[in-house]
Amino acid sequence: MTTFITNLDLRKETDIYFPFAYEELLCRAVGEATFTDGVVHVWRHERAFVLGLRDSRLPYAAEAMDWLEREGYRVMVRNSGGAAVPLDNGVVNVTLIRASARVSLGMYGDFEAMASLLRDSFEPIGVRFDTGKIDGSYCPGDYDLSINGRKFCGLAQRRQLKAYAVQAFVNVEGDSGGRARIVREFYRRAGGGSSSAGVLDVQADVMGSVSELHLGFPGTGVWLRHLEETLRPRKESSIDELHRPDMNDIESMMHRMKSRYDPRETSF
Repeated sequence: MTTFITNLDLRKETDIYFPFAYEELLCRAVGEATFTDGVVHVWRHERAFVLGLRDSRLPYAAEAMDWLEREGYRVMVRNSGGAAVPLDNGVVNVTLIRASARVSLGMYGDFEAMASLLRDSFEPIGVRFDTGKIDGSYCPGDYDLSINGRKFCGLAQRRQLKAYAVQAFVNVEGDSGGRARIVREFYRRAGGGSSSAGVLDVQADVMGSVSELHLGFPGTGVWLRHLEETLRPRKESSIDELHRPDMNDIESMMHRMKSRYDPRETSF
């Protein structure tokens, strides 16, 4: 049994910590539940920039975050793996949350489970992709998803005691080259212009969105319907059967995450 949850209307004024705090609480709920194989949470944000923990430790990370906010981005540091990712309405975030005791396959097996879910959702519209690290991409990893050598999706993972989450950012539509240039400028500023450890050499021409890489792509809405359809045989529970996170819990978790991970509010 798998639950499908969407939050596709987060506006640019919405605190970007909200979906991550929501997922942190969902992860706890799934870990305690006995009736569900997991949750798939699908969301996007109108204009945000998400750092990884290692990005937040760069020497001028705080100043670079301030610059991004002046440029109109909502900025945060996530507690999962991975590196910096820009978000907009063309980027769909898909998170697979499962209980560790029942279905965890190990880190790479769990990444493959996410890749398989996305593969099944894209297959009906003729989109096929490869997995493997794409040098020069932002948020690089061994399970980068790419079409003809250009990356459109990266994966990260967050593990709790009883459950874990595999997070995917999917560049479905829009200008991925522009996104890459924003990430490159963030690293230039956060690293102080140096090539010190942790400063990624991001190249715009290795990134792409599905709409740029697949001729005739029918659009985000069509793909999302296929994504939900992929889960339908297992979709027998609803979010109401889980412990639904309420706003007080979410706001408390948002504050906790911000105070712990934002370098402007804490020191490491």
